[in-house]
Amino acid sequence: MYIGNNLKTTNPTTLVLMCDLLKKAGFKVWVYSSKKNIFLRLISMCWGVLKNDNANYILIDTYSTFNFYYALVVSQIARLLAIPYIPILHGGNLPNRLKKTPKLAAMVFKNADVNIAPSKYLLNEFQQKGFKTQFIPNAIQINNYPFTTRAVLRPKLLWVRAFDKIYNPQLAVLVLAKLKLRFPNACLCMIGPDKDGSLEDVKKLAKDLNLEDALVFTGYLSKENWIAKAAEFDLFINTTNIDNTPVSIVEAMALGLPVVSTNVGGIPYLIEDTVNGLLVEKDDADQMVKQLISLLEAPIKALEMSQNARKMVENFDVAIVQQQWEQILK
Repeated sequence: MYIGNNLKTTNPTTLVLMCDLLKKAGFKVWVYSSKKNIFLRLISMCWGVLKNDNANYILIDTYSTFNFYYALVVSQIARLLAIPYIPILHGGNLPNRLKKTPKLAAMVFKNADVNIAPSKYLLNEFQQKGFKTQFIPNAIQINNYPFTTRAVLRPKLLWVRAFDKIYNPQLAVLVLAKLKLRFPNACLCMIGPDKDGSLEDVKKLAKDLNLEDALVFTGYLSKENWIAKAAEFDLFINTTNIDNTPVSIVEAMALGLPVVSTNVGGIPYLIEDTVNGLLVEKDDADQMVKQLISLLEAPIKALEMSQNARKMVENFDVAIVQQQWEQILK
C-alpha cells in the first residue's frame, strides 16, 4: 500500500512514478489518497489501511510540515495492525522536524521497518539520530533526457522551480543584472508556477532593474516541454535557501547543463564542488556571477563537469532504482 497525496497533476508525481515502478516489478499496489480536503484525505488514508490490512508493506510519503501528521497517524495504525511500514523521506526541512518534535518523530521513524532517504543528506541526518535508513534516489527515465555537448557556452541562464520565497527566485534576477555588466547579451528563462505570490515580486524587481527584455517567464511547463526548452540554454542556476535533492538539478545534470547552485541542505550531497557542478553560499549574487563567468571563460572545464554530472545521475535511472526497491520489498 502506498500512502501519499495522489492528487491529479499534469506532470507525474513521485507517488505515480513510484507506483508504476512497483507494478512493473510485479507488486500489487493500493494507493491512498486522492482527496483534496486535508481532513477527508486523512480519513481516506486511515480507511485504506484498515480496509487492506493484508498489505505486506505500507509505504508512506513523509514530509516535514503539516503532512508529517499524515505519516504519524498512518504509521501508528500500521503498528497496531502489525503491518511493516516504510517512510519515504521528502523535504530538506525534515531534520528540523526531528529537532522540533523529537518524540513524535521517534514514534514514526524508530518503529519503521526501514526509512528510505532519496538523498544522502537525509540519509546522514537520520542515521546520526539512530534511525535505520537506506538511500534510494528518486527515479528518472534517463533515456528521456538527451545529453547535449556544449562546446561553446553562451550567457543564457535557465532556472526551473516553483516561485516560492524559500527558493529565492529574486536572487536569479540579481544574478542576471550583475552578469549583464560583463556580458550584455546575457538572458534568463524562469520556468515554474507561482506558489506564494513570489512571481509578482520577481517581475517587479526585473522591471526596476530594466531587465524585462532579457528575462522570460514561461509559467508552468510540462516535463516534455521544459526539457525541450532547456536545449536553448547553456547554464543552469539554482538559488534556493532550503533544499533536499531537487529533481530539477538532477534533470539539468542529465541534460548536460552546467549547474551553479547555492550550498544548502542536501545540495552538497548531490553536487561535488568543481567536480560535477559549482557551489556558492546562499543569497550571494556576486559569488554566483563569479562562478558563472568562470564557466563561460572555461567551456572545456564546464563540459568535463557536465560529463561527470551525467555519469552520476545515470545511477538514478528507473531500472537501477527498481532493483533497489525489489531488494527491500522482496
